[in-house]
Amino acid sequence: MALTLMSPAFTQDNPIPKKYARSGENLFPPLKWGGAPQGTRSFALIVEDPDAPRGTFRHCGIANIPSDWDALAESADTAPENAPRFYTNDFGNARYDGPQPPRGDKAHHYIFRLAALDVPRLSVPGDAGIVSMWNEARKHMLAEASITGTYQT
Repeated sequence: MALTLMSPAFTQDNPIPKKYARSGENLFPPLKWGGAPQGTRSFALIVEDPDAPRGTFRHCGIANIPSDWDALAESADTAPENAPRFYTNDFGNARYDGPQPPRGDKAHHYIFRLAALDVPRLSVPGDAGIVSMWNEARKHMLAEASITGTYQT
């Protein structure tokens, strides 16, 4: 079975509800996954907008998600100590910041990418940013799954 990722809040290639946008409640949308390959010791997740005017914009990065987890709940808060680590996004925040495409722009695509990793923790500081975290995660990636939602203001 392949690694799969889904959300009870939106379906593949369909609109993300406003409450998950920065102009809404800025809540992290709930995610669920299954089919992690044997040897998975943790997960990492990024949320990115490849349609941003200045190139791919990263809205969220989370690493050190325990291997026995199969979901991330709807939440506006960053994780407590000894929990998954949030990395600094392109807004400059170590948390999730939802969709915020320029007003009047075409619908943007928001890709939620989950990676199954062969290590229990990534040793990348939180302030290193999402790109650094994801580059390190790629070295340990066993499988990847994604779901894409859209948003337009």
